[in-house]
This record gives sequence, structure tokens and C-alpha cells, in this order.
Amino acid sequence: MPHPINWAYVWPYYLTAVALAYLIGSIPFGLLLTRLAGLGDLRRIGSGNIGATNVLRTGNKSIAAATLALDACKGAAAVALALTYGPDIGFVAAIAVVLGHMFPLWLGFRGGKGVATSLGALLVFTPPVGVLVCLAWLAVAVLSRTSSLAALLATAHIPAYALLFGERQTAELGLALALLIWAKHAKNLTRLVKGIEPRIGESR
Repeated sequence: MPHPINWAYVWPYYLTAVALAYLIGSIPFGLLLTRLAGLGDLRRIGSGNIGATNVLRTGNKSIAAATLALDACKGAAAVALALTYGPDIGFVAAIAVVLGHMFPLWLGFRGGKGVATSLGALLVFTPPVGVLVCLAWLAVAVLSRTSSLAALLATAHIPAYALLFGERQTAELGLALALLIWAKHAKNLTRLVKGIEPRIGESR
């Protein structure tokens, strides 16, 4: 019979993982890079979102690509650090880093939609699942040229991909991330239904 968890011992690790992951996630790379490039305040451009899709609306593809990569690296770094203390701490770190990106303290809790950060976290937490989700996102994005549709469809399938590999904990993580991402895409979903959602690179 397994020994029960001694919460008096482990809670500081969970608390540290959550706090550190949240702080990592809340680094607004899109906002910082566009300002450094002299492109103005990203929050006043297009949708006002700080993610790579909105950065692309500035017309600077290299800055958009850098934002996408760095936002994914946030998720990967937070989970990689937390996994050194075990998968359960990696699990909470993955959720915390995405929440940090979505609701950064220093931007009045108005951040991005968490897609790239979630993909980075999944690539480290369970690499085969992360790769499948990335490929699904890329395929839908290329075929539809609609970032939100790619995000919604790719993340909706995370639990199924995880169960294919027998990764129940990853399925639970995927469900949590998908719910967060779908909630942040509520307006996009409405526009998709109405057929008025902008394509990748188009302004609103």
C-alpha cells in the first residue's frame, strides 16, 4: 500500500512551482518585442492581444515568429523545472504558466490566450502528445488560415491524443488547458459561427 502524501512536507514545492510558473508565464514577450522593434503598444493594435497572432498584424513576421517561440519556451521552461520534483508538480506548473500568460499581474490580468504556452508545456510534459497537438494546430492553421480555429480544434483533441498513449494525467492536463483556452476564445468562437473571424494576418 502506498504511503500517504505528507502535505506538511510537499506543499512548499507546489506553492513554489505555481508561483514561479505563473511569473514565467506572465512575461509579455509579444508586448516587449514589439516595443523594442518600435512597433508601438501591441495592446492598441488589432485585437489588443499580446500573442503571436496579433503581433503578426503589425506586419513584422520575424517578431511574430519570435513571440510564438518565446511564448512556447515559457511553457516548456516552467514545466521542465517543475518536473525535476515529479509529474504532479509539473502538472500544476503547466496550468500555472498558462494562467500567467492569460492573466499577467503587471498588465492588469489582461494577457494572451495561452495557445503557444500550452503547446510548449505539453511538449515537455508528454512529448509525443505535444508533437501531435502541434501538428494538428499547424495543419488546421495552414488549411483554414484561421488561428483561432486551429487552436480550438487542436486543443479539443489533447485528451484523446493523451489516452492513445495511455497518459491519463496528460489527458487531465489537456482537458484543463483546453477549457481555459476555449474560455479565452469565446468571442472568436462566436465570430467563427457567424463566419466573420479574421484570417491569419488580417486586421479586425
